[in-house]
Amino acid sequence: MATRAQRLRKNPTAAEMRFWRLIEQLRLGGYHFRKQCPIGPYVADFACHHARLIVEIDGDSHFIGTGPARDARRTAFLEGEGYAILRFTNLDVMTNPDGVYAAVVSALSKGSSHD
Repeated sequence: MATRAQRLRKNPTAAEMRFWRLIEQLRLGGYHFRKQCPIGPYVADFACHHARLIVEIDGDSHFIGTGPARDARRTAFLEGEGYAILRFTNLDVMTNPDGVYAAVVSALSKGSSHD
């Protein structure tokens, strides 16, 4: 049976696929990002371990019901592990790719250099 992370990697959302293409130049430039990366009890959408950066691409479920509380617990855990968290909505990725890219570059420049 596939792990949750493996299932998520095999079934990315449109926004996750677009984000992966968006950061291609960063990846080719030496920043190693992992998709659907297990960290403790969570699976981060994208993680650059060396820069201690996690990028989350959030769909609608993150904003309704228990989603915000779950995200707060998750963020607290991941920050406790030494990661900075960037969160973008699916809409951000699909309609403002330049802004998303600039935010990722800025966050990477604050972290370590290359993975």
